[in-house]
Amino acid sequence: MDLPVQPPVPPMLAKAVTDLPADCWYEPKWDGFRSILFRDRDEVELGSRNERPLTRYFPELVAAARAELPTRCVLDGEIVIAAEHGLDFEALQLRLHPAASRVTMLAEKTPAAFIAFDLLALGDQDYTERPFGERRAALEQAMSGAGRSIHLTPATTDATTARRWFREFEGAGLDGLIAKPPTLTYQPDRRVMFKVKHQRTADCVVGGYRLHKSGDDAVGSLMLGLYDARGRLASVGVIGAFPMAIRRSLFQELQPLVTTFDGHPWNWAAQVAENTALAKNVGSRWNAGKSLSFVPLRPERVVEVRYDHMEGDRFRHTAQFNRWRPDRDPRSCTFEQLERPATFRLSDVVPGLC
Repeated sequence: MDLPVQPPVPPMLAKAVTDLPADCWYEPKWDGFRSILFRDRDEVELGSRNERPLTRYFPELVAAARAELPTRCVLDGEIVIAAEHGLDFEALQLRLHPAASRVTMLAEKTPAAFIAFDLLALGDQDYTERPFGERRAALEQAMSGAGRSIHLTPATTDATTARRWFREFEGAGLDGLIAKPPTLTYQPDRRVMFKVKHQRTADCVVGGYRLHKSGDDAVGSLMLGLYDARGRLASVGVIGAFPMAIRRSLFQELQPLVTTFDGHPWNWAAQVAENTALAKNVGSRWNAGKSLSFVPLRPERVVEVRYDHMEGDRFRHTAQFNRWRPDRDPRSCTFEQLERPATFRLSDVVPGLC
């Protein structure tokens, strides 16, 4: 490749804020794989946030870039999979498969789309030092030939419209809003944009804990559960962010609740621990080499957590500790307490994305 901006490039990042900053460009926050797309004629590369190429996993996007984009360009965007119910992050994760035959099959069965939201280079011109308002205008022109697989994200300078998007677009699986000052240059790997995400609370049962990597006397994460309509305690996520002193005090505090897997609602973990082949297949959704084994607890303690949104019956991201709830009966911690956003069609966010 011989582009004004050469791979790899770490993407520009956003810092969390609690409200929309004024006088910005506002965009939906997509929930997929962040990717910088490089095209130099027939050469196409899909970078990732950690600068590792995603190109081999998405052959349909390579073909789409050749067909739908200017011959020489660099775009920042998000790789997503659109399903009938909205964005499907689980299906997107399954696309990262080592077998070429399965990559080909999944590209046909669950094709991905690329949502472009910034322009780093076009032709021989480096746009990274230009203000975002100028980059956005050039991006709109560059995307004039985009079709079924590559799309331009909506953007507005009207805060009222942005707040409506914040309310409505969550129902399509989007993750909040991004705000960019109009004079902002493109600054790789720096948190100079702003992001606003939904914040909710839920009371969850603590069903177990994982040990911290530092040793056997500290809690790494708390396993969270909610009771479903049939009275079963479903695993919904974890809390993992604690100072080390709290991790050690939690370990001591939870020892009286430690139990065996016999009769525990999550006794599937015992099967994983005893079956090497099963343990290999039931890895972490984020880290294939991470063990899912944990220490079971009697489901008697309730914790209030903060979360942004659900993906199916699990928290999409790691929950945050709010406070203990000794006043709550664990059996009262059900899915019914969760706020479910009204369904919103992806095609109403980006025409043609469905």
